[in-house]
Amino acid sequence: MTSLNAVVIIIRLIISIFVQRLLAVTLGEAGIAKIGQLRNLVQMLTSTSSLGIFNGIVKYVSENENDTKQLSKLFSSAFLFGAIGSIISGVVLFFNADYISVRLFGDAAFVNLIKCLSLLPPVIGLNRILYGLINGLSDYKKHAKIELGAYILSVVLLLIFLYYFNLKGVLFAIILSPLISFVVVLFIFFDKLKAHIKLQELSADFSFAKPLLAFTLMSFISTVLLNYIELDVRTTITDRINIEEAGYWTAMNFISKNYMVFSSSIFTLYVIPKFAKINTGSAFKKEVLYIYKTLLPLFGLGMLLVYVFRHLIIDIIYPNFEGLSELFKWQLLGDFVRLATLVISYQFLAKKMVWSFVITELISLGLFYGLSKYYVDIYGAEGVVMAHLYRYIIYFIIVIIAVWYYFKRNKKHV
Repeated sequence: MTSLNAVVIIIRLIISIFVQRLLAVTLGEAGIAKIGQLRNLVQMLTSTSSLGIFNGIVKYVSENENDTKQLSKLFSSAFLFGAIGSIISGVVLFFNADYISVRLFGDAAFVNLIKCLSLLPPVIGLNRILYGLINGLSDYKKHAKIELGAYILSVVLLLIFLYYFNLKGVLFAIILSPLISFVVVLFIFFDKLKAHIKLQELSADFSFAKPLLAFTLMSFISTVLLNYIELDVRTTITDRINIEEAGYWTAMNFISKNYMVFSSSIFTLYVIPKFAKINTGSAFKKEVLYIYKTLLPLFGLGMLLVYVFRHLIIDIIYPNFEGLSELFKWQLLGDFVRLATLVISYQFLAKKMVWSFVITELISLGLFYGLSKYYVDIYGAEGVVMAHLYRYIIYFIIVIIAVWYYFKRNKKHV
């Protein structure tokens, strides 16, 4: 599973670097900023179209893989959530297309793009439900094929639309990518889908609705709220400084997300299963210190190399993005503290500490939003990455306190 995941990530990374360079050269900082705005909106839709139940489907499919009755109840609830989320998302987008176009792109020239996107929530929602089934069944080979196949087809469409229609073509290609992904899922996974989702057995039994609501809440915070804040911060940079600075910050985010995906995947595979088995504060502390001594120095070294070779990285991916190099120091420091925090915060997922997750995430996002708004006036786009670092230093302390309290409450002292 790890090797397959690594192969897909590396291939995607190579293709993505090529595509990002082409977009940067062709569309410039302003184009990169507008692409970032739309990607954030699509990410929000990915959650709202299914009411954020993806992780819940993964969990309950893995627990009830061979129980057809329970699966029928699960998908009865899942399709209800998907229908509600898709209708609400589509209606909100369609009737607010003018406002959203101005909010995202600064003018009403992209109203038709938003109205086209408003037709896609049913596809996006259904796609997330099917992806939840695939992940829940742990069919990693097919999952890898779907991920890679859908990504390559989406890139081909993007390049064709870029050649013929420039920026608008790229934006339309982005909103069509969920449709491509849905077709690929059906093509590769159709037999398994038929075996596990029996439409004739779906009923009005929505007993899984309440358990799935917890995942809706977590998804709203981790996906919808996060992407809204990123979108709003980018708009703030554009309004208070200029769209070029917004493009620099978007480019920095792209670089960060690409090196963070390696660390996040390793932590998910290793840390959560480990923490799930730990029930004492002393054992938890010992495991955290072990991870800090073994994995964290490797990531620290990798980030140091990214900083040392930052000018080369900029020349390869974002040539002529002159203001980008100033953001690396703060972003890398913030990401390192973020990794240290992630190790401990995975305890929330391992022990299903829903409210601890929700409250700490809200504090984290609130800190980033407030600090970004404050520092952007003083330091420009650099102020946003400074806010990124300061936010995670404070968040790190809060997470330690929350986990310490968890063990103290259970009379197991760290």
